[in-house]
Amino acid sequence: MIWTIFLLFQAVLLYIILTHRSRSKSEPPLDKGVIPWLGHALEFGKDAAKFLNRMKLKHGDIFTVRVAGRYVTVLLDPHSYDTVINDSDSLDFSRYAQVLMERIFNLRLPHHQPSTEKAMMIKHFQGMNLPALNDTMSRHLQDLLKAEIPQNQTDWKEEGLFDFCYSVLFKAGYLTLFGGEQNNNRTDPSHVYKEFKKFDGLLTKMARGTLSPEEKRTAQSVRHKLWELLAPAGLTKNSGSSPWLQSYRQLLQEEGADEETQRRAVLMQLWATQGNVGPAAFWLLGYLLTNPEAQTAVKKEMETLEAALQNAPVDTPVFDSALEETLRLTAAPFITREVVQEKTLFMADGKEYLLRKGDRVCLFPFSSPQMDPEIHHEPQNFKYDRFLNVDGSAKRDFYKAGRRLKYYTMPWGAGANGCVGKHFAINTIRQFVYAVLSSFELELCDPQARMPEVNASRYGFGMLQPEQDLLVRYKPRNAC
Repeated sequence: MIWTIFLLFQAVLLYIILTHRSRSKSEPPLDKGVIPWLGHALEFGKDAAKFLNRMKLKHGDIFTVRVAGRYVTVLLDPHSYDTVINDSDSLDFSRYAQVLMERIFNLRLPHHQPSTEKAMMIKHFQGMNLPALNDTMSRHLQDLLKAEIPQNQTDWKEEGLFDFCYSVLFKAGYLTLFGGEQNNNRTDPSHVYKEFKKFDGLLTKMARGTLSPEEKRTAQSVRHKLWELLAPAGLTKNSGSSPWLQSYRQLLQEEGADEETQRRAVLMQLWATQGNVGPAAFWLLGYLLTNPEAQTAVKKEMETLEAALQNAPVDTPVFDSALEETLRLTAAPFITREVVQEKTLFMADGKEYLLRKGDRVCLFPFSSPQMDPEIHHEPQNFKYDRFLNVDGSAKRDFYKAGRRLKYYTMPWGAGANGCVGKHFAINTIRQFVYAVLSSFELELCDPQARMPEVNASRYGFGMLQPEQDLLVRYKPRNAC
């Protein structure tokens, strides 16, 4: 008994020695929390926005917190973001991305070349190839919306707006990029969507490693089903998949990835391309339905358009402002880097802080600039014209501490790791919203309904999702 107590005492003493950390004067404020090793992990995971706002009030725009044995330096001054975004020597993007790939997708790509993949993505999602991609997406959207409710139907159809938006946009995106023609493809997009929603519901727990034993079994089962469903996607030119996916498969083959690894990588791309567009469209339509003035302004602009949206660039400043305002309120990704060598971080206010090798650095643009009241007046409120000048042009001048901001909203990331598919995603959301508003009579089931609260556990993983759905009803616009 005495020997056991002695060994336990030695183990605790060794743990304290190995995990002890104190702040030097040159480092950011340090907040380790009261729970050994875990630190602030529970509060961080439960509601990152609330936790980081509390830390900001306590410590200022930069601080280091302990989270599940790791030390994370959080920077919340948008004037200083470039010091992190533009440093690829001391701060590495890929290491943490690899951790998430393995946790979420059970995927390792040891010979992957991100720069080569990015060049390929740019080729397919920007420039000359983008119009054809937009046209294909538009065709699938129109077909799916026609199938959703026949033109001769006169009765209202009731549904949750989130489910409606996510389902239609996922299927359209899947058919455009992964699955080919809806009637000829052997993999039913509805089946893929059903399994994908189960997977997406567990994603944050997979990323944090907090799945229960039962959830682990479910996650593994859903992953296997999706790998099987996605197996033929992009393998051959006759698969019906997009040229992008075929090129991506070819790149993986050249890097030595076997077929099983390729399936896992295709699932990762399915989430990357389809996991945010549906939720974004839900929030935008929801805000328009609960703000009649905004809906009227967007519809008025929509009616003045002469060019087909998918075939030529169009000027839609009102829609663009409403979408940007929606993303300001609901896009909440972390921008995370691994400190691979000691770095002195120079703040915009002239202060300097030392970052330790082995720590992580995290930017959370949702807290600042997006929800900073000094930058955006009444940041909790949806204002469709927030990003419009008085003359109707796009507003780009926002200030903090008397200085004009480079980053006043950051839903698409920034720098070398910004979203390559931004323009395709924006056009997809615009096509969908305009198609719904022009094809359907759409209204809230409860005229007094308000936008639902967000699921706080989704902070850090792209678009937020609602705690509960917003019930709407719709019917064809020409129905009696």
